[in-house]
Amino acid sequence: MAEKYVYCFGDGQADGTVDQKNLLGGKGANLAEMSRLGIPVPPGFTITTDVCTYYYDHNEEYPKSLAQEIDVALNKMESSMGAEFGSTSNPLLVSVRSGARVSMPGMMDTVLNLGLNDETVLGLAERSQDARFAFDSYRRFIQMYGNVVMGMDGENFEHILERAKQRRGITLDTELTVDDLQGMVKSYKEVIAEKTGKTFPQDPKEQLWGAITAVFGSWNNKRAIDYRRINNIPGLWGTAVNVQAMVFGNMGQDCGTGVAFTRDPSTGEKVFFGEYLVNAQGEDVVAGIRTPQPICRKPEMPKHVQTMEDVFPKAYKTLVDIYQKLEAHYRDMQDIEFTIQQGKVWMLQTRNGKRTAQAAVKLAVDMVAEKLITEKESISRVSPEQLDQLLHPRLDKNVEGDVLTKGLPASPGAAVGAVVFNSDEAEQRAAQGDSVILVRLETSPEDIHGMHAAAGVLTARGGMTSHAAVVARGMGKCCVTGASEVQIDYENNRFFVGNTVIHANDVITLDGSSGEVFKGPIPTIQPELSGDFGIFMDWCDKYRTLKIRTNADTPEDCLTARNFGAEGIGLCRTEHMFFEPDRIEAVRRMIVAENPAAREKALAELLPFQKSDFKEILRTMDGFPVNIRLLDPPLHEFLPHGKKEIAELANSLSIPLERLNATLENLHEANPMLGHRGCRLAITYPEIYKMQARAIMEAACELVKDESINVIPEIMIPLVGIDKELEQIRGEVNGICQEVVKAMGVKVEYHIGTMIELPRAALTADTIAQHADFFSFGTNDLTQMTFGVSRDDANKFLPYYVDTEILPRDPFSVLDQAGVGQLIKIGLEKGLSTNPQLKVGVCGEHGGEPSSIAFFHHLGLNYVSCSPYRVPAARLAAAQVNLQS
Repeated sequence: MAEKYVYCFGDGQADGTVDQKNLLGGKGANLAEMSRLGIPVPPGFTITTDVCTYYYDHNEEYPKSLAQEIDVALNKMESSMGAEFGSTSNPLLVSVRSGARVSMPGMMDTVLNLGLNDETVLGLAERSQDARFAFDSYRRFIQMYGNVVMGMDGENFEHILERAKQRRGITLDTELTVDDLQGMVKSYKEVIAEKTGKTFPQDPKEQLWGAITAVFGSWNNKRAIDYRRINNIPGLWGTAVNVQAMVFGNMGQDCGTGVAFTRDPSTGEKVFFGEYLVNAQGEDVVAGIRTPQPICRKPEMPKHVQTMEDVFPKAYKTLVDIYQKLEAHYRDMQDIEFTIQQGKVWMLQTRNGKRTAQAAVKLAVDMVAEKLITEKESISRVSPEQLDQLLHPRLDKNVEGDVLTKGLPASPGAAVGAVVFNSDEAEQRAAQGDSVILVRLETSPEDIHGMHAAAGVLTARGGMTSHAAVVARGMGKCCVTGASEVQIDYENNRFFVGNTVIHANDVITLDGSSGEVFKGPIPTIQPELSGDFGIFMDWCDKYRTLKIRTNADTPEDCLTARNFGAEGIGLCRTEHMFFEPDRIEAVRRMIVAENPAAREKALAELLPFQKSDFKEILRTMDGFPVNIRLLDPPLHEFLPHGKKEIAELANSLSIPLERLNATLENLHEANPMLGHRGCRLAITYPEIYKMQARAIMEAACELVKDESINVIPEIMIPLVGIDKELEQIRGEVNGICQEVVKAMGVKVEYHIGTMIELPRAALTADTIAQHADFFSFGTNDLTQMTFGVSRDDANKFLPYYVDTEILPRDPFSVLDQAGVGQLIKIGLEKGLSTNPQLKVGVCGEHGGEPSSIAFFHHLGLNYVSCSPYRVPAARLAAAQVNLQS
């Protein structure tokens, strides 16, 4: 049987189902499902994602049977609508839209009103008895087709439109007359011929195939590729194409169009939320070309605001019935698009709505309470990335700011940064570590990379469902839209609010929760997490088995992580403590010491500092294990490198400059990360680790003896690659531990183990495990050593590797499961083979990355450890993978 490439829907029937999203795309599958539910959907057909794959695999050619299937589907649509595609008296017009299996709002192309030409436009005018509507639809079609299919810059058409309005002294598109529109149609066709050397096609079939090809082509446009990269969507999936009969929201004052959410996508509140425009088409709402009006009336609204509830009461009631039916059916908040044609509501799309992190958590908890979903299902409704967003700062309300203006609170949170006016600059500045605010008249899908890079987004136009608002909410970016007082002067890189001028590089602050824009920086504070967040995180803990620890070096970080649910410390880096001003001089005296006695004297000065540090951390983590890594970096890192600083150090240490220079020369290494560091220091200078072990155990014993604190220190020896290294150092460290415990007369549970960060350590883990109570895989260095790539220099070429798909992801961000992952698997299996009681975890940055956490879960590790603010996301990721297992 020949493969089926086209699936029809409409009139209460559909070839496809909602379960076929991989084949029909999300939009096509949901159009089919709405048809099956009896919801009014304009009839149409979906060209499957298989065609997209075929198209790219066969040198941009289509399957031979596709044309015939499309003709059959068109005939079916014509019968349903009682109109004919290409007819000069009763023309059927269609829209051509993309539809990937996951929502990619605005990233691919759309063409509306397709089928119009110089003759069919007259038939549409006669049939509708509205020549203005017909020519308005025609000029819109030429503009979209010229831009999407023929590659014209949209500004060519905007200039013609603005000139037409200026000649008439009008501001709104709806004020254009039939004569104006007919003149614009002529001008649009002329500018296409001038810029492209081609005439605008008059054959509707040629138009249709041009639009289908353009939509498939848009799967690989820059903005779509950027969006897929940012959201980890595979490029091999492809998009479907949906061809659907047009219904018109721009036929007059009894028509309109809108976008709505079945709940508030910013807060999760159970209120119908959305915007609409009278006498408009759908792109007018999402593109921010006109500022829309709210769908529902709220008590605080001024009476002059014309809501859909006021203007179209019957259509509003129908829409309410439909949205309630859809939410109950899909059991999730829906994002819907609709058109009102002469009072009748038509549904153009439904999909699970994008939401802020705050809304995602509230929706998950509320829908469990409403018995729409179960606790287990709720855990799949929030992504780990969203929980990261939820921990973003908000403005300190105790600090009064200089309010520049106020727009719409499109995406909550706070953002402080330097003003930039284009997305390329935003991306470049962010890559340099700058915090920037992207300021645009309105954003378009081409701005996706700039929005992703910016700390926040401010637009002068657009509503709560504009492109900027929807995309920013999905990213968790602070966003203020529709700040109409903002007058942007792109040419001179500045914007005005009244008499105030803000130049590029000036700092502004956005409050995405109130819509306020402030001049200058305002302090931010961290959010308080309770209520729904606490309930949701309790469910995550209930359904996970993997423990979550944190990487923390200070009591403050430890407390933050503990409040976020960390179950111990997986990595405490002791070298960070050495850089404190009150102890760096003693560290440097230890380094330049000429003999063990002098070195031990300097270390004796450090001991009280180290003990105090460990005491604070162990006290904060009462009842939880604390994994303390002994000194790891090479000693030269603690010494200055400039001539002036070296001279000052020689003077402060009271040693000759020549001797200090000789020490520095002796410490110099061609490749210090592979040199005299980690356990190798302890082999040559055993007194360093002995001091640290003593500080740890004295701190632990004093806390047990004096404060009854439940301490569980884990002493980790880094960079072990040979079993005899660990055997020797463990003996020395354990000797100190036993000595302190005996002298203090208390019992303390402690463990000694190692970090597995060298490939050799993983491959010989069976011998190393015989001397270890635990393994902690240091995936940062293990990745570095496995790839032979310095993570400090990798940014010079790794982005190119990812862009050209030599590597699927940056291996320092997402675990390389095929290489580094296999070393971890080998190390785990070998270690347990000789030491079944071995505790095994991960302490690299991969410990907070969801797909890496899934890999560690399946391997059977005991815990992962990540930075404090990634702990909630890691708890969620661990629960999700456990429920999927």
